[in-house]
Amino acid sequence: MKKLLRPLLVLAALLLLLVSLAAGYVYYFLPDVGKAPELKVEITPERVERGRYLATSVAVCIDCHSTRDWSLFSGPPIAGTAGKGGEVFAREFGFPGTFYARNITPYALSQWTDGEIFRTITTGVSRKGNALFPIMPYGHYGKTDKEDIYSIIAYIRSLPAITHDVTVSQPDFPAGLLMNLAPVKPSFVSRPLRSDTVRYGEYMANMAACVECHSRESKGQVIAGTEFGGGREFRMPGGIVRSANLTNHATGLANMSREQFLQRFAVYKDSSYRSPKLRPTDFNSPMPWTMYAGMTPEDLSAIYAYLRTVQPIDNTVEKFTAKRE
Repeated sequence: MKKLLRPLLVLAALLLLLVSLAAGYVYYFLPDVGKAPELKVEITPERVERGRYLATSVAVCIDCHSTRDWSLFSGPPIAGTAGKGGEVFAREFGFPGTFYARNITPYALSQWTDGEIFRTITTGVSRKGNALFPIMPYGHYGKTDKEDIYSIIAYIRSLPAITHDVTVSQPDFPAGLLMNLAPVKPSFVSRPLRSDTVRYGEYMANMAACVECHSRESKGQVIAGTEFGGGREFRMPGGIVRSANLTNHATGLANMSREQFLQRFAVYKDSSYRSPKLRPTDFNSPMPWTMYAGMTPEDLSAIYAYLRTVQPIDNTVEKFTAKRE
């Protein structure tokens, strides 16, 4: 028995050593995305306007980095809170810890260089070199055109400074360690011409990170083979909300025309979503419909054209399961 036990103990010790070495490497040497670039973004009216459009209607940075009014459908940002941060992503909603969206107004970013902001947006690494929790889809922003990121920087630099100190995020173990694995070096592309509709739609869908919510996920990662097929679950106060199937299948968008797709967003351009006020237990959606409604019909049409080309997935989604009292 002792002869058998000794090699097992040696094996266990070796495994523990390997795990410790791996954990030490992840903790001390990652994330490794390089230094922030030497960069000074020229703030022009054109860049600010482009950045405003992207940050409020496509990449929807303002969605998380503002205060959302959850008494209204889709929780639209409250006027005057753009960029102040503080939106909470907590354990009760399925997150491995409690995470707070940062203040991105000049109040909080005055000491940041443009290069540091650029690196954070495109890699998920903070000014101090720490990894951000990937609820911010920085992996998608790192696959865009640098000029679009410059425009977003120009826009947030132009926001009114809001004095608001945000609580530091508190990841659970081992999420705080595993977060270091998420950031990767960006792989920038040139924005396709609008005339190349499908490729341009793919570019805009990437910037909007549609695939992140409209796919199944496991431990925060999209499950391969489920892309755009919907069904990701979101814990809301009223119950479980599931994302729609966006593929060209009968259970998805196959029977939805381009005009119907556009109209689905257009209804949130007016004030109809404001009535009636919702109770916390009513059905609500985490998707920022009121922000995406600001996307141009041309851009939404391009995204629709791209979605018609992705792999069809047979997945009938039950949109909402109410919480039992």
